[in-house]
Amino acid sequence: MNKINEKKTYSFMGNVAIILFAQIMVKILGLVYRMVITNIDGFGDAGNGFYNAGFQVYTVLLAISSVGIPNAIAKMVAERATLGDYRSAHRIFKTAFLLFSVIGFVCAAILYLGADFIAVHIVKMDGAQYVMRALAPSIFFVCISSVIRGYFQGLNDMKATSLSQMLEQFFKCGLTIVLVLLTVGTMPSIMAFFTKVTMLYNDATGSSSTPPEIMAAWANAASSLSTMISFAYLAVFYMRRKKGIEEQIRQSAVAELKSSTGKLMKSILMLSIPISLASIITAVNRVIDLATITRGIEAAFTAMIPARGGAAAILNPTAAQLNDEAVALSGMLSKSDTLFNMPLALNIAFATVLVPSIAGALARGDKKEASSKTSYSFLISILLILPCAIGYIVMAQPIYNIIYPAASEGADLLAIMSVSLIFSALTQTLTGALQGIGKVYVPAIGILAGCVCKVALNLTLIRIPSINIYGAAISSIVCQLVAFLVNFFVLIRYIPLHFTFMKYVAKPLIAGIIMGGAAFISYRLLFSLMGGAGYIANLAASLIAIAIAAAVYVILILALKIMSKNDILLLPAGDKIYRAVRKLGFYK
Repeated sequence: MNKINEKKTYSFMGNVAIILFAQIMVKILGLVYRMVITNIDGFGDAGNGFYNAGFQVYTVLLAISSVGIPNAIAKMVAERATLGDYRSAHRIFKTAFLLFSVIGFVCAAILYLGADFIAVHIVKMDGAQYVMRALAPSIFFVCISSVIRGYFQGLNDMKATSLSQMLEQFFKCGLTIVLVLLTVGTMPSIMAFFTKVTMLYNDATGSSSTPPEIMAAWANAASSLSTMISFAYLAVFYMRRKKGIEEQIRQSAVAELKSSTGKLMKSILMLSIPISLASIITAVNRVIDLATITRGIEAAFTAMIPARGGAAAILNPTAAQLNDEAVALSGMLSKSDTLFNMPLALNIAFATVLVPSIAGALARGDKKEASSKTSYSFLISILLILPCAIGYIVMAQPIYNIIYPAASEGADLLAIMSVSLIFSALTQTLTGALQGIGKVYVPAIGILAGCVCKVALNLTLIRIPSINIYGAAISSIVCQLVAFLVNFFVLIRYIPLHFTFMKYVAKPLIAGIIMGGAAFISYRLLFSLMGGAGYIANLAASLIAIAIAAAVYVILILALKIMSKNDILLLPAGDKIYRAVRKLGFYK
């Protein structure tokens, strides 16, 4: 029995490690291309503003059409596979593929055809429609790709998800940089070709002065191309495993589902829609957030736009000037979003693996295993995210100076938003657990309550000139806190968490605060010793300070015994890690 449990634990943490590695690579590549294009002359905060506006609208339709698919399919497939019913598991896959092919195509068409209306009348950012049209095809390919990923997740094979995501992001990174550089390059024939084919603007003379909305559109065209490549890989992945799948089906020990195709589609939708609901609400809220930001900024600066680039303040600005200011400030916020989402990649692995893992455990009637995996995932989430959030708070400006040297404004937005990062990550983990136990509506209710608070605060705070865009960052903290509290208090009613205040809150917080102090002091000291100016000095001081802070944090985790011997052994290669820390004098 112990060997069986050890195998299950290894499988769970092994799958977490696979997804974790993939997510880290995806986010690093994402940061690379955003960093490069942001610093390209002419893109900057304005390009980020258009990029973000179009992408947020795209996210709504993506959430409606595909976000709940992997977890929904994974849950249904895992339940049948656990019982040995591989025939029904494959039938669920085929039915879902047909269903979401249609849904994906319809949503892609809606985004492409409705882009002008949405940009001009809903988000009030004329120019964002080009980004939306460039993104439209990717909705269809993400949809059908998500079905394949969900199927293999349900079979406890995370390679399809991890490898396809890394491949997609690799091509997205490269193509984004290449396409944006081509639009501002010195190759008139290519420039003219780009402008004529897309008819995005009328100047096909080969001028190097390219509007930021066009640059943002080409950046997102790379997303559509990369999702096509990712789907092609997944199709090959499936075909190469088809013989093994057919063998499993022939050996299927349980009678298959008797539901008709129509009823099975309904069952899939009844599960995927609630799972998607939290993402749909979040995506819709971001569009509302964007709309309230543009309108709030216009209201805040109706009489005067703050001086930019050393110029005198603009008195009585025109509608166009107000729109430009809203675009630029939205772009500043989106730069923080890019960095904000990076640490969440460390955590999403647990949320992804928890769904089929808990569903399978409950299908066997093993509630103890479900509770153990949820509690452990919650602890690791805290230990991973807390230092990231504190690190962003104390190192926001140095990080901005490294990543966005040509557009380094807005670091204080990242520092404020980092507080909400903690609650956002923990909500991710809790969402995976709740979906695994079948409480699929709870995450949606939690995020809806948070979004209502956020919209109310946006409407109040952003209109105040002295607060303006910072109101959006403040409201994000409240939004994520409310969502976390709803999820947490519902989950503990159904799964008893092995939760103690000292282990899960007090000790990690002490370690995080000391680590933050170490990062702040070492950076200031090192930067001063290196001359107190220059990109290289800032880069070197930041990297050394982060390394020192990381070492301090790990030592404090071990010294305070936040993780027990069993907690360490549960990690991938946990036995080797435990032997290493014992040699260092810990856990004698």
